[in-house]
Amino acid sequence: MGYKATDRMSSVITRDYKLLQVMSRFGLALGFGDKTVSEVCENSGVDTKTFLNVVNFLDDESSVTSEMISSLHIPTLMAYLQNAHTYFLDFKFPNIRRKLIESIDCSVTNEISFLILKFFDAFLEGVRKHMAYENEQVFPYVEALMEKRVQKNFNIHVFASRHDDVEEKLKELKNIIITYYPTQADNNIFYSVLFDIFTTEQDLGQHTSIENRLFIPAVALLERKVSRTATSMEDNMAEPAEEEGLSKREKEIVTCVAKGMANKEIADHLCISIHTVLTHRKNVAKKLQIHSAAGLTIYAIVNKLVELKDIKELSMM
Repeated sequence: MGYKATDRMSSVITRDYKLLQVMSRFGLALGFGDKTVSEVCENSGVDTKTFLNVVNFLDDESSVTSEMISSLHIPTLMAYLQNAHTYFLDFKFPNIRRKLIESIDCSVTNEISFLILKFFDAFLEGVRKHMAYENEQVFPYVEALMEKRVQKNFNIHVFASRHDDVEEKLKELKNIIITYYPTQADNNIFYSVLFDIFTTEQDLGQHTSIENRLFIPAVALLERKVSRTATSMEDNMAEPAEEEGLSKREKEIVTCVAKGMANKEIADHLCISIHTVLTHRKNVAKKLQIHSAAGLTIYAIVNKLVELKDIKELSMM
């Protein structure tokens, strides 16, 4: 049974204390008393559905539905992921490293200890690069999408294709320590850091799952919506105006034709599709009853859309 907006937040945490980390990454503070999930979220400006989608997903990863994806508030989910990055890079991994140094013999004579620490540092550098790519490339791309700005050189599937399971290397480190490292008599610190690695491996795995199963599908859905909107806007711009005169865009098309530009060149020059160029030209021909490039050139000259020096091939006239 999943969590609901009407549940008391205190009962949610009591049921699974690990959700305290989720609350922290959503920026929800303790001291919520008897408030419900929706009340706590609303008081902190957090989208309730997105919070519930994440906690229910972590409770049961098979619970993902298309309705869940479409109801996600992407800015809220993105802030959650960014806060998780800060937690891992600035707190959790530095803390594990300090405890590793405390618990293992880092003298030059202990090669296994040295290699374990070296392995961890290599893993940490990989995580930093992975999360920096998301912070510096992926999240700004999504922000641009939310502003209806399409970037043709990137999409969320590019990110998905290079989205490594970074927790796998942490799992390998854990197994190396368990299998090969000879512990000392006092193992308390050592077992403590090993426990931290276990829990962090699980936490990192869930973080990756949230990105793969919730964030990436939600952004892909946004991409489709923005793409449809952009196409619709382009087509609307190409619709014939009610009045007989040419629209500003139609005049630009006529000017380009008069200058000897082909349809592909016009599309590139005006940053529109060839389909839109052709639609504009049909509208212009219908309004002016002029169907040839030579006729449009004469029209452009007479109406001072171009000057003679701009015409490439006067012989066409």
